[in-house]
This record gives sequence, C-alpha cells and structure tokens, in this order.
Amino acid sequence: MEMNENSFGHGFMQSHGDDKLALQLIHKGRRVLGAIDENIIAGAPIFQSNIAKNDAVLHKNVLNPVTRNYAAQVASNHQKRSLYGSGKHDVENVEEFENAKDIEVPIYVRHTEAMMDEIDSMDEVDMEEDHIMDIDICDVKNELSVVEYVDDIYSFYRKSENASFVAHTYMAGQSDINERMRAILIDWLIEVHYKFELMEETLFLTVSLIDRFLERQPVVRKELQLVGITAMLMACKYEEVSVPVVTDFIYISDKAYTRKDILNMEKLMLNTLQFNMSVPTPYVFMRRFLKAAQSDRKLELLSFFMIELCLVEYEMLEFKPSMLAAAAVYTAMCTIDRSNKQWSKTTEWHSKYTEDQLLECAKKMVMLHGRSATGKLTGVHRKYSTARFGYATGCNPAQFLLSM
Repeated sequence: MEMNENSFGHGFMQSHGDDKLALQLIHKGRRVLGAIDENIIAGAPIFQSNIAKNDAVLHKNVLNPVTRNYAAQVASNHQKRSLYGSGKHDVENVEEFENAKDIEVPIYVRHTEAMMDEIDSMDEVDMEEDHIMDIDICDVKNELSVVEYVDDIYSFYRKSENASFVAHTYMAGQSDINERMRAILIDWLIEVHYKFELMEETLFLTVSLIDRFLERQPVVRKELQLVGITAMLMACKYEEVSVPVVTDFIYISDKAYTRKDILNMEKLMLNTLQFNMSVPTPYVFMRRFLKAAQSDRKLELLSFFMIELCLVEYEMLEFKPSMLAAAAVYTAMCTIDRSNKQWSKTTEWHSKYTEDQLLECAKKMVMLHGRSATGKLTGVHRKYSTARFGYATGCNPAQFLLSM
C-alpha cells in the first residue's frame, strides 16, 4: 500500500534492506524518514505499524491542526507502538518494558514539545498586545473623527505642549499681582463661563491665554480682571459659534472697563502672544484619554471636576496639560472604584503615562477635592453640585491614594 508522505510521523521502514540503509545514514549524522518511528529500545524489532497504515488511509491528505493536545496524543500513540508493537512483532515480556525507568523520550517528542512551548510563549505575547484596544474602530466611518490621522495629531499635540508649556514660576516676574489674585480671577471666570453657557474648550483656552500672557507681560492689579475678560472674549472668537459681544463682558465686569479698554487689551495680548492661539490645552487630551478609558457620563463629569479644580490652583502649572488630563481621569477612576484602579494597558498606551508617573499629580488632586467645598473659592464645587453636572461633588475623595 502506498503511504501518504504528508502523514504526521507515519513513515515506516518496510524491509530489512531499508534497515541497513537507515543505520548507515544515522551513522553519518542524518536521520531518515523511515527511522522516525524506529523502536528506541535496544534489541527491539523493527516493524511497520498497522495503526499507522490505517491512520494514513483514514486521514489521507488531511492536515490536523498542531495543538498541544494533538501533539501529546500523537506522542503517546507512537510511544505505545514502540513499546508494544502493532501485532506483527509482539513483545513477549510487556511488564519489563512498562516498568523500565530509563527509557529515553523519543527525539520527535522532545522537538514537538519544544515547538509547542515556543508557540505558547508567542501566544502569551500576542495576548499581552491584545490588551491594547483599538479605541477608534467604531469611528472608522465617521469622517469628523479623522481616524487615519488621529495618532499623528496627538503626537503633534505632545510636541507642541512642550513649546507652549508655561513655567510654574512665572509669577515671580510679576510685582503687583500674586498667585492668590490669579486664583480669584480664574474662579470667577469659571462662573462667568457657566453663566454664558460656553463650550468647555473655551474655558481651557481662556486660562491658557491668561497664563501665557502673564508669563510675558507685567500687569498691574487693577488690570488683572481686564486681562481675564479679554482672554475669554478672544477664546470665544476662536471656539464658539455664537460669540458674546463686548457689551456682555462690560456688563459682567460691573462696568469697570470700557469698550475701548477691552479692545486695546485684546491688541496687546495678541501682539504679545504673536497671534499664536493654537496651543494644546488639557481639554484635547482629556477627550482622548476618556475615550481610551471607555468612560461613562459619571466618569467624564468627575474627571472634568478634578481638572477644573486644577485650573484655579497656580501650583498645578508644574504639570503639563497631558499629565493633568491623564491624572484627572486616573483620580476619577480611583474615586468611583476604590477596589480596582483600572488604569489599563489601553489608557497607559494612549496617555503615555504609567500609574507611578501619575501618582504625584493624583495625590494633589485628591487634596484639592477634599477642600473644594471649603474656603472662599468654591466656584468649581458649586458648578458641579448641580443636576446639569450630575452632582459630581457627591463622591468622596480617594483618600487611599495619599498613603501610596
């Protein structure tokens, strides 16, 4: 009967002449196909297995998937055939072979096991990579999501934030204002932003424009509020569809400034910033990181509550916008689920920050959360205590992070 050359381990020697040729080739350092199933016990007869013939007939031209279970089954069948024979060459003393302790494992078994170990290790690597989800797959058909370019866009944002990063020591160059005055201004502007029902992007750009301008230009105390409302007017022109008019800002500032004052300050700020208003704020990173975290409404509101608390505090300028955004999402996760921080491989991949890197910033956010309802600057707390913002302030601070 003709044997199938593709059968797994079913090549057998069919004559004593073949035995002689196999021994010669083995002595030369090369194993032949006919020697694969040769009995490894010295003195045992060479045979051709009926089981092998049947297998070849039944499974001719069928390629079985190589799995660990299949490999173990094949190895076990071959070893049994080697020990007991197939019927043509019966072993007289079976117990002698069953009780043998020094039987060497066939070389094809060792090779198969080594191959399967390598496959398993590759599978483990693949499983590790599978933890990083494709967060943009659901937006492939959404042209506004620009899935093809989104990674390049955020790569550019990261490079840009280093160039537009405001030094957290810039207040040392101001002689008439200080950190406390800045905090009062930002807290008030958050309430103005809420009253005007402006877009979230507008608030973050407003704060960015104020800090970048104050870093470059000394300002007297009586003009600090003017800088604030002018920055918000500029941000509205950049972000909003329906822009508040100058008269609205005059009214909101209790007519402390005239129309001419606001327009002159706008010219000064634009010239000082060289008309560069396209800078990455924490908002653009927040949106990306929340998507990576597969956030729900609760996590989103709590994350924005955390980061708006940071806008008021001058000390938080020491962290880059991307760091603030990632730490806000991380702290919000810890606040909602204290048993599992859930900073997954996906969020780590897209944020480029590990839990250890975020811990310092997260601890400061926890402390800001703890005292957000006390003191004089409670604008953010009041804003997020409303139904519109899901009563986000009702969550207790993640105090356990402070002990890490």
